[in-house]
Formats: sequence, structure tokens, C-alpha cells
Amino acid sequence: MIPFSVLDLSPVPEGHDIARALANTVDLAQATEEAGFTRYWMAEHHNMPGIASAATSVLIGHVAGQTRRIRVGAGGIMLPNHAPLVIAEQFGTLATLYPDRIDLGLGRAPGTDQETMHALRRNMSGPDRFPQDVMELVQYFQQPKEGQRVRAFPGTGTGVPVWILGSSLYGAQLAAYLGLPYAFASHFAPGDLEQAVQVYRSTFKPSHFLDKPHFMLAVNVFAGADDEEGAFLRSSMQLAFARLRSGQPGKLPRPVDRIEDHVDPAMLRMVNMALSVSAVGGPDTVQAQLAALIAKYQPDEVIINGQIHDIDKRIASFQMAAQAMRTIGQTAGQTA
Repeated sequence: MIPFSVLDLSPVPEGHDIARALANTVDLAQATEEAGFTRYWMAEHHNMPGIASAATSVLIGHVAGQTRRIRVGAGGIMLPNHAPLVIAEQFGTLATLYPDRIDLGLGRAPGTDQETMHALRRNMSGPDRFPQDVMELVQYFQQPKEGQRVRAFPGTGTGVPVWILGSSLYGAQLAAYLGLPYAFASHFAPGDLEQAVQVYRSTFKPSHFLDKPHFMLAVNVFAGADDEEGAFLRSSMQLAFARLRSGQPGKLPRPVDRIEDHVDPAMLRMVNMALSVSAVGGPDTVQAQLAALIAKYQPDEVIINGQIHDIDKRIASFQMAAQAMRTIGQTAGQTA
């Protein structure tokens, strides 16, 4: 069976505050752990009122402490915002507190706007140091090299698994060159998905981390009691994307019956294209759409995103996604 995992940005629903969003994250993590999900990843974003996961490593520690088995990690840390040594110390601490449960996905984008990027005290005007920073960070988690004077305490020797995240060919090429697992952000930027997967798999160089490529596909799932409810639940994320693309980010909107009445046609086409790697509808429809995506892209793992306004509906959607993934796995096993 293909492993399946969770991507959570700790969305702040309209009508609620950040404290409620963080409590929702714990509730979802506990529910998805019981439902059989492999990982629970959170993402770094800044200056966004609808996302509560800005202090990603802090929240990872909180979720890991409120769960028992599920792997908890970053999907991802935006490395240009940070010194590699600081991230190594943070995730080395997490890995020491929660052995063999911590993952570190790394992104190249700042995850914010230019003004906020400067507020983070990072100067992006120089050359791109992402590959060098990744290699430096990976080394901090290994046994130190002879003569290595700067080490991460905690961190050294913890072997925290590092993933490369991306939405373009750049990340695919880097992950392949370094022999690292690769997660593609197909849940919001699917344009280069097919080519990126092909590049990653065809140019992969085995390493002491992996002997063969490991590709994770990101999919949005909005599962309801029937197809109508699934579409209704999806409308919150469609509205959020439309407002973000219009320069008006905010809290996760309440769902609406007819999205066409709230977003103009050109913007809605853009939003739907961005969210096209999705499974939406009742349980049978979601299962069929997930099966089709898996058959098309042949991922080694699937990570599921689903920003749904009501936490109970959100938990139910992830539970239905888990059941769909199990059924797909059983069906694949029977036909193999």
C-alpha cells in the first residue's frame, strides 16, 4: 500500500482565532494518527493572517508531544529565511526529544513577500545559496567530518531525514543530484509536475540516504457525504486562493453554495487550474479520483492537503481519504 500523509498549514477559519487554529491542528493530528497516516507535516509561511504555522519547528514539537506514533515534520522549512546551523539545532533537538519521528522538508522560496522577507533579516539580493545551504544542513545531521569545527548540538549524528520540496524543475534536479526524497507541490502549483517527476526519476543518483528515487505527490482532498458536499467544502479553499491572488489574504473563508457567484470567471479558472490535482466529492468519487492520480503519476507516497472551514468536516474528510487510500492499496495488491 502506498503510504499517505497529511499537510497542514494550521488554517485560521473565519470566525475563529489563532488559538483555535492551533487546537484544530492537534485534533487533526491525533485523528489522522488513528486513521493510519504516516506523516504529519506543517509549512512555514509568514505575514499571512489565515495561516498559524509560521513558527513551524515550535508547532512540530507541540504536535509530536500530543501524538504517539505518527512522524511529524516540516513541509517545509523555507531555508533561505534561516541559517542552516539554526535549523540543524532546532530539528536536532526535536529528533532527540522524539527519536525516529521527525522529518525535515526544505523549500527554496521565502514563503512570504519581499517586505516580510526583509523583516526576517535575510538579504535575498546575493547569489542563490540553496544547494550549498542544503548540503551544509545535511552534514550537520551526520557524524562530523575530521576537522569539522562547527557542529550542531543537538543535531550531530541524529540523521534527521531531509526532503527537497519544489514546484519546478530546479528542486527535482537538486533532489536527484543529492540522492534525496522529493515532494512536489502539486496541490497548488501543478504546472511542471509531469516533467519534474520525469527529471527526478531519470537523473537520480543513489546515495547513502536512498538507493532509488522516492517521490511524494501532494493532493487536495475535499471529501463529503456526497459529491455536492465535497464541492461545498472545497469552496473555502477556492475563495482563499482567489483572495490571495487578488492581494487580499485573510482567514479561511466559510464555504458557499455556488462559488461562481463569489469569484469572477477568469479568476475562478486560474484558481481551479492551481487546485487541479484534487479529489473532490463523496467517498466513491474521491476514491476514483485518487486512484486515477496515483495511476497517472505513480507516486511512492501521497501527502494530502485539505483546508476545510469546519474542523469536524475536515477530520471526516481526512478519514474518508484514509479509507480510500487503503481500498486503493488493497485493489492494487489483488491485481498485482
